[in-house]
Order: sequence, then C-alpha cells, then structure tokens
Amino acid sequence: MIMKKLNFLIVMDDIATINYKKDTSLAMMWAIADKGHGLYTCGIHDLWLNLGQLHIDAQATKVFKDPQKFYELEPKTTHQATDFDVILMRKDPPFDMNFIYATYLLDKAKDAGVLVVNDPSSIRDCNEKLFATWFSEHMSPTIVTAKQSHIRAFIQEQGDVIVKPLDGMGGMGIFRLTADSHNIGSTLELLTQNQSLPIMAQGYLPAIKEGDKRVLIVGGQVVPYCLARIPADGETRGNLAAGGRGVAMPLSDQERAVAEQVAPILLEKGLYFVGLDLIGAKITEINVTSPTCVREIDDQFGTHIAVDFIEFIETYLAAV
Repeated sequence: MIMKKLNFLIVMDDIATINYKKDTSLAMMWAIADKGHGLYTCGIHDLWLNLGQLHIDAQATKVFKDPQKFYELEPKTTHQATDFDVILMRKDPPFDMNFIYATYLLDKAKDAGVLVVNDPSSIRDCNEKLFATWFSEHMSPTIVTAKQSHIRAFIQEQGDVIVKPLDGMGGMGIFRLTADSHNIGSTLELLTQNQSLPIMAQGYLPAIKEGDKRVLIVGGQVVPYCLARIPADGETRGNLAAGGRGVAMPLSDQERAVAEQVAPILLEKGLYFVGLDLIGAKITEINVTSPTCVREIDDQFGTHIAVDFIEFIETYLAAV
C-alpha cells in the first residue's frame, strides 16, 4: 500500500537547545523525514486564535543525522491548523499555565479534524503523578494531601517515605523522609507551601537501587525493553537529570503485566506515546507530556521506537 504523504507539525522547545545524542523528538523527526512526510516545527507561543480558528506560525524543518548540522529551518510562515494532518505535542515541562493554555488552543485543531498526539484534553486531565493513582493496586502505599498531620501520620505508619510535588520534573523537589528525620517540618512546609498545596507521599521502594524503569507504551503497545535509570551513589532519585545512569534491559514478566493493564486505558484516552515509570514493578508516574528514553533503548537494543510510533499514526489515519 502506498502511504499518503502527511504533514506533521511538532510543537516543541527550540530545536537549537535539544541534545543531539539523546533527544526523542529528534528521533521522531528523523522517522517522519525518512518516510517522506512533511515536517514543520513551532513553539507554544506560535499558536494563536483568530475568530475562533487556530493559526500557527511554523517553520518547515529539515533534519539530518549529523551532530554538526542536524537541522535546517525555513522562515516562519502562518498556517491554519488544517494545513497539518498530525500535530505532535512535544513541549517539555514545566506543566504550567502556558502549557495548559497551549492544550486549549490545540483542542481547536482537534475539533477541526487534525490528529493531535497526545490528546490535549487527556494531557490536561492526566497529571503525571495523580493519574498513576488510577492504578493504585500497582503502587506503593500513597497519599495526596496538603496537611502536615496526615503526612506525618503516614511517615510514622510507613517508616520510610518519598515526598514530592505533583508538578515536579527531572527529580526536582523529591525528598526521602524517615520517622526519625529531623527536618520533616521544614521539608513539608517548603513542599506544601505552608499546607496550601497538595503533595504526594509514597512508601519508599528499596528496589530503586535497581533503577527507576521507564517503560514506553506506543500506540497501546508495550515496548519490550525499558530504560533503568539507576541512582548515583548517595542518591534516592534515578532521574537522568539528577545524575542517574541509564541502562536498557528487557521487561520482566511482572513489569510487562503491569504495563499491559495500563495500555488499554491510554489508548482509549488518545495517549499514544507514554512513559510509564516503575520501581520494582510498582507504578510511580505516568508521563504523558513529552516522554523520553527512546534513543537510549534504540542504541542498546537495536529497536526503532520512533519509527514504530510514526507507523502507528500512518495506520491510524489510513483507517479513519
């Protein structure tokens, strides 16, 4: 079957700032270009409304597998949303109001018949920490509250916990507290902004020493390999941004079973490219904004995850 040429728009951070060796969005751009599709890029501030119609100031983009020159941009031109068949929302967190406003604007593209991935309303609905609680049977004991009294009682009950903000990224704002910690009060005051902001507290999982494992779920299919992000010495955070190292490995049967339970819900919500984070086969987060780790898994196991993702989109649109 001859595939129709599609026009892809990627909403992302400035392409000049991405990491050539590791960036997942770049892998997607290579896959789009290799398949002969049109490729455009823009930032969230390039989305704008006029009389209720979404317009986009986008740049035609060429990409190359050359670290010295891996992209070439044409001047910005204004397009209607319907000039594109697919819009990939790949803007990195923080998940702030600018990000949320961008999803509202992208709703207009979806309403006009453009495939937006991930679905903008589902991105808003599925906070990466709170969405995990949909699958609480696969989590460490977890509470979400702004109240110090509840968190202190939870720490006494569990003995060893991790506390973290609901909107954090890259391991920022994550603390480990035990029942005999001397800084519980000041830590909770900081994170809850004096009991005005809910945070998450979870029972500590010793399996973090074996890695915080990123499992990718693409078009409802679980990738059979994960990236274990192993904490640096003296750290409790496996995040690569916090100094962890990434080691790709096959999924265990237990990890795959958990991911297979989550996958159909993601598909139903239009969340077609998702990073499920597991520690000891327990869910810690479900990343729906701009999941990464494709390049590391591809490099270590010879997979082509971004190609699989673009082929899923091609198949999806061919069936519509």
